[in-house]
Amino acid sequence: MSQEVLAKRTGLSQSSLSDLETGKSAGTTYVATLAAALGVSALWLETGRGAVQADGQVDPVLGLKPGTFMRVEAVDEDDPRMTVIPRVRLRLRAGISGFEAEPEHGGDANWMIPTAWIRAKGFKRENLISIGIHGNSMDDKLCDGDSVIINTADKEPVDGVIFAINYEGEPIVKRMMRDAGQWWLTSDNPDQQRYPRKVCEGERCIIIGRVVKRETERL
Repeated sequence: MSQEVLAKRTGLSQSSLSDLETGKSAGTTYVATLAAALGVSALWLETGRGAVQADGQVDPVLGLKPGTFMRVEAVDEDDPRMTVIPRVRLRLRAGISGFEAEPEHGGDANWMIPTAWIRAKGFKRENLISIGIHGNSMDDKLCDGDSVIINTADKEPVDGVIFAINYEGEPIVKRMMRDAGQWWLTSDNPDQQRYPRKVCEGERCIIIGRVVKRETERL
């Protein structure tokens, strides 16, 4: 594939692609974009590990075709391929946009995420926190006992997207909906009588960040 064709597919300039080919730039920011255009696994492109995508049916994180297997490799928190997102408890006050994060302790407190995934999404590690889900208001999208990662740099409300909210001094996770010129906090649980929607306005409702990933043990 020529640089001209690749530039058209990726939206990158030919000079940037030339720098990548000659090793002048590491290009980690462009890994996901380049992998999609070249038809390969992002993990393989960045690290040389895993399976090379051959037919467009490869897991974007593991680099595997459906029905195939790879050896499981144990990694520790110092492995540069992984980034640790500590699980925290949020301490909030009503009407205050800032928050304090108190680390949770326990065997499952820390959440290890592929560093390549964070780069591909354009996130910054210092903006990511993990919290636990309590209660059943978001069943069955988010269940009691699940964990979620929140990007605290993304506070712009988006219709239909799940956010962590400081609601009158309490941390809650809800889906934001736009209706009748107002923003509402809604639950995914179909029991709307038990979990009614709440209007999101003023200092009683402050966005902490957008939910970008979840971890669940529900099968």
